[in-house]
Amino acid sequence: MMEQQRGPLGWPLVAGLVAVAAALGFGASHWLAARNVPVAASTGTSSATAAAPAATGAADNGVEVKIPTEYLAIAKIAVEAVGNGGLQAEILTAGTVAAPPNSEAVIVARASGNISRVNRQLGDTVRAGEALAQVDSLEAATMAADRGVAGAKAELARKNYARESSLFAQGVTPRQDMETAQSSLAVAETEAQRAASVAKAAHVTADGKSVAVVSPINGKITAQTATLGGFVQPQTELFRVAGDGQVQIEASLPAADIGRVAVGDKATIVASSGAPVEAIVRSVTPTVSGSTRAATVVLTPVGPVRTLVVGEGVQARLHVKNGAAGLVVPEDAVQNVDGHDVLFVRTKDGFRAQPVLVGTRSGGVAQIVSGVSAGQQVATRNAFLVKADMIKSAKD
Repeated sequence: MMEQQRGPLGWPLVAGLVAVAAALGFGASHWLAARNVPVAASTGTSSATAAAPAATGAADNGVEVKIPTEYLAIAKIAVEAVGNGGLQAEILTAGTVAAPPNSEAVIVARASGNISRVNRQLGDTVRAGEALAQVDSLEAATMAADRGVAGAKAELARKNYARESSLFAQGVTPRQDMETAQSSLAVAETEAQRAASVAKAAHVTADGKSVAVVSPINGKITAQTATLGGFVQPQTELFRVAGDGQVQIEASLPAADIGRVAVGDKATIVASSGAPVEAIVRSVTPTVSGSTRAATVVLTPVGPVRTLVVGEGVQARLHVKNGAAGLVVPEDAVQNVDGHDVLFVRTKDGFRAQPVLVGTRSGGVAQIVSGVSAGQQVATRNAFLVKADMIKSAKD
């Protein structure tokens, strides 16, 4: 009897215990899952944090890109030293390469007539005193005739004076006749010298039929208008010859900056080839021209330069002495990589991206607060090509 009553009471108890066990198991699993979630999130956050410096470290770590030296000349990438001075220490201006007064000659016809011979043409190398062309001219014949007549008169006066001097010495003729002959000789010799000088200046040929067009300097023919058979007037330009000597740069200077530039100041010339050329200030005009309202500063390159061509336009940076302290580079040298301002510093095999802190930018010049030191060689003109090569290398 007791066993029959105890049996039905055991099933509800067993069911309750099973329900409690299930609840405890669900709570434990939920608690364990909750503990694992932050661990995974924390791990993910740590990975993202570690990846962030890797993504932005290209500029900070100074990535180097290898560029052959030959490519710099082909791509016209200029390399210059970081300069001392603030923004007020440099003046950026444009200029033109010109020949000094004694290094370029304009060769003209000295008499009217027809060009009978052209001995040299555009691009030829000539020597001083060489005949470039010949002009047949009636004026040449006149000058040759005047030279001959004056020479003959001088010779006659010379003989007459010798005779009168001999007669006066013998006491045959008075002193007055001898002095008259002496005066006539002086006049005749002066006239002969004048006629000879005129013919020589016009380069009258030996036959007296033409005048030679002669180059006064050594150099190359840079312009030619002489045409065989063409008629020319006196002082007509036929050739232009540029000498092999030094060149100079004539740059414009605003009136407000005339007092800041002095003779002897250093300057940097950047030609179309991209290669910088060191120069010094030779002179500065104290007044401005009426058309441009700007003065002219004449720059002389330091040493012989073959990269500057007469007539080409160049960029000139004048380094004045009264500027503030600091570092400056051309604004083209500063490139942005991954949101960072960098300069491409020259290395043995190429360039290294060096992060810098840039201050004020003005007039094509950027002030560098930190990141490089004065004198370091950096890419300036066409520096964006170095940046493009670095990005391409990173993708490869």
